[in-house]
Amino acid sequence: MPSPTFKLLCAHPAHFISLGLGSGLAPKAPGTFGSLAAWLLFLGFKPFVGDTGMAALLLISLALGAWCIARTGQALGEVDHGAIVWDEFVAVWLVLWLSPPGLAWQALAVGLFRFFDILKPWPIRQADARFKNGFGVMFDDLLAAGYTLLAMFLTIRALAQAGVAI
Repeated sequence: MPSPTFKLLCAHPAHFISLGLGSGLAPKAPGTFGSLAAWLLFLGFKPFVGDTGMAALLLISLALGAWCIARTGQALGEVDHGAIVWDEFVAVWLVLWLSPPGLAWQALAVGLFRFFDILKPWPIRQADARFKNGFGVMFDDLLAAGYTLLAMFLTIRALAQAGVAI
């Protein structure tokens, strides 16, 4: 399996997107670097994007990302190559959009997402093994985002029941 290079990153816009604008080229923990890059981008654009715009951005990023991931996966010889991190971008943007405001909540959301994305509890591991195409790469991260949102909801609910202001 070839390692992605800066040359590949710049060879086609699909590779630039799939490789997380370059964050996927990190030699260690590219998924974490991709998640952090997505968080930084979110901090930059979210003040200018309302809920409708955010929903549209996520849908476009999902559809475009599935195509880009498939193309880059073909170039790398592995559709779910570790350097392909656009799936982390979309999932992180989703959990940040639906999380309470504030850096502490955002840090918790990104941390939980990475936890579930790495651990891959049922059915994430099964989806990851079964769906080997651009959308399949995105799908397991969306499932991890679902686990993250559930954990966030349960945390918020527990804090509210304990009388902690959120």
